[in-house]
Amino acid sequence: MLVTIPDLLTPEEVAYIRQVLEGTDWVDGRSTAGDQAAKVKLNLQVPVDSPVARELSGIVMRALGRSPVYSSAALPLHVLPPMFNRYDEGMTFGAHVDGSIRVVPGSGQRIRTDVSTTVFLTPPADYDGGELVVHDTYGEHRVKLPAGHAVVYPATSLHSVTPVTRGSRWASFFWAQSMVKDDWRRHMLYDLDQSIMRIRAMLPDDDPAVTGITAHYHNMIRHWSEI
Repeated sequence: MLVTIPDLLTPEEVAYIRQVLEGTDWVDGRSTAGDQAAKVKLNLQVPVDSPVARELSGIVMRALGRSPVYSSAALPLHVLPPMFNRYDEGMTFGAHVDGSIRVVPGSGQRIRTDVSTTVFLTPPADYDGGELVVHDTYGEHRVKLPAGHAVVYPATSLHSVTPVTRGSRWASFFWAQSMVKDDWRRHMLYDLDQSIMRIRAMLPDDDPAVTGITAHYHNMIRHWSEI
């Protein structure tokens, strides 16, 4: 399931993040990749333990906290601090699957990566190439969104970033451990939650149809969640 989130970041947040990133140091992105991914990864990243990374990560985390769509799609239990990368001309990331377990920096806590998220920070008109390509049983999905928009997809997916042929593509990326680890169950819960939103727009909250389907949604989460 791919879910796009328009305007996760406000234009002011995007502008501030980009302004800070303009003056920060970048390191080889392979420093955070596993052995296999490192062979196909060519990009730059902000060091995860730098003050800049911590400040900007907090901005993205606060944006997630005000997004009902992210909560509905990811059902997050733990979210790794968002990281930041850039692909200059010629840079790319070949097909790979993200590592299944990651350690929260500074805490030693291990989390399972169920859900991946990319937040685009560069307007599409400013670069060519650089599409996020997610592969699933329905084929290949190419994603290139306006600055501030995000895409959420299963971390189990094979995915890649096509070579940038003009300009530079900047983004934030991170993983979450979901309360519901199975992607198909998360998909059903997301669809049900979206249907509830539409029904609530047509019927009062005390209508038996609304309370019944809402109770069903929460009971499914109660049955499937691992916390």
